[in-house]
Amino acid sequence: MTTVFTDASAQTISTAVPHAVRTATVRDDLVGWVMAGHKRLVTPAGEVSFAAGRVFVIPRLTQWDMVNEPRPGGRYEARLIAFAPALIERFHEQFGQFAGSPPVQGCASSVADEEFTATFGLAMSALLSSTSDGKSSPAVCEHRALGVLLLLAERGLVFSAARELAWGDRVRRLVGQRPQANWSLNEVAAAFHLSASTLQRRLADESETFSQCIREVRLETAIALLQDSALQVSEVAARCGYDSHSRFSAAFRERFGFTPSHLRP
Repeated sequence: MTTVFTDASAQTISTAVPHAVRTATVRDDLVGWVMAGHKRLVTPAGEVSFAAGRVFVIPRLTQWDMVNEPRPGGRYEARLIAFAPALIERFHEQFGQFAGSPPVQGCASSVADEEFTATFGLAMSALLSSTSDGKSSPAVCEHRALGVLLLLAERGLVFSAARELAWGDRVRRLVGQRPQANWSLNEVAAAFHLSASTLQRRLADESETFSQCIREVRLETAIALLQDSALQVSEVAARCGYDSHSRFSAAFRERFGFTPSHLRP
């Protein structure tokens, strides 16, 4: 049986359609490399732009309006690696010399020089092969992902040490493993050795609901698939647990402000 490394994930975004993803929550610490076009991160306080050849570093649990702008007559392309809290914790355990470094606040930038492209490329390749054909072992994936974090830390870009996950984050991580499944409150609560009422109460204490967590995971998975694959909209809907194409499109439009087909010119 193939073991997949789950403490970091890689994704490529490639689109010829300009689009803005409003109030996007970055769930895990994120490092992205803009290959073509521009990326803009917008908040009420202003915006930051990243051109081709720039690296953006965004800490977990921050919110942005994300605007992806293809180059004229071309595409927007970016490569992303997301680092789960467990891996960030292991980084701080192994490299305690960065304990006093101020963590990244808001967002930060670096240049995709030769050292970065080599280190990032090895990590990207390992993580993608781990999920597609299992060629890269979890040990190799972790080593290469930590290499990216170490390189950035030596440039003064350090993610804060992981804290205990909130219950909403725990539910989203579990559901995110199979967003197409028909998850029930009882099933998810049992996975955490809780009663359904206790899980509901703990979510309510965080101003969250079970159905809200399910919906967020499915729609966030959907936009990632639409940006990173040539799947038909109907297939994306099915992979995200939607039986009805129209209900999926309506929910997607309500969340992001445009229909799924907008990303399928």
